Amino acid sequence: MRKHITGFSNPTVKYLRSLRDKKHRKRAGQFLVEGLRLLEDARASGRVPRTLVMAEGRAHPLLARLEADVMAAGGEIIETTPDILSKITGKENAQSVAGVFDEWDTSLAALDRASAPIWLAAQALRDPGNLGTMLRTCDAVGAGGLILIDDCADPFSAEAVRASMGAVFTVGLAQARWEAFLPWLRGGAGQLVAASLRDAVPYRGAAYAAPCFILVGNESQGLPEEYEAACDLRVTMPMRGRADSLNAAVAGAVLAYEVLAGLES
Repeated sequence: MRKHITGFSNPTVKYLRSLRDKKHRKRAGQFLVEGLRLLEDARASGRVPRTLVMAEGRAHPLLARLEADVMAAGGEIIETTPDILSKITGKENAQSVAGVFDEWDTSLAALDRASAPIWLAAQALRDPGNLGTMLRTCDAVGAGGLILIDDCADPFSAEAVRASMGAVFTVGLAQARWEAFLPWLRGGAGQLVAASLRDAVPYRGAAYAAPCFILVGNESQGLPEEYEAACDLRVTMPMRGRADSLNAAVAGAVLAYEVLAGLES
């Protein structure tokens, strides 16, 4: 179905704007993605938007293919003015296309731990940029996905999706409380590894085993002591300057590549 919208007060415009807010996203089970590159990444991974919103007169070969896939899936295509599209996305210089996607199952049950030798997990991660970066790292190292533990930033926020560079569509994603995650992990194969200063060994050449779950803590607080105690392996990375720690997403990436090298050696 195609629709043309020219009024700022249109109910559809109000609904699309509301998806910028986490509360409304969760209630609707949908999220907004801006930009043709991200939409094409989603399409290439088998996900097409429920609704495609375009600025009037926009033409591009990739967009034509995306339009066809949205129509074939029974979705909706909305043409509107650049000003209204900016109002929807909240950006003064909005890109000329955006899409509304249904959120998908992010339960632990949806993951197949045997599908990859390495996974990332983050506990109480607050920064959507860090979350998106960790998703991007998962894609880069061939990880099975990212498990968000306890109260983390929303992986379906515009900031996290943008920072993921499309990886939110290509890697596994789960959300769980620690009380659910640990029994799930212990219910099958899996080594839990954390960067730590408590009874830790050097991260280079440590005894990593697949599937390896790399656990990263909150940006300012790190991991709770009881979470670290539950890990099978604690490793330390040398800090040669004045800083006493790495950024959470950077630490996850450094450790992920070392684990990958150890598993492949």
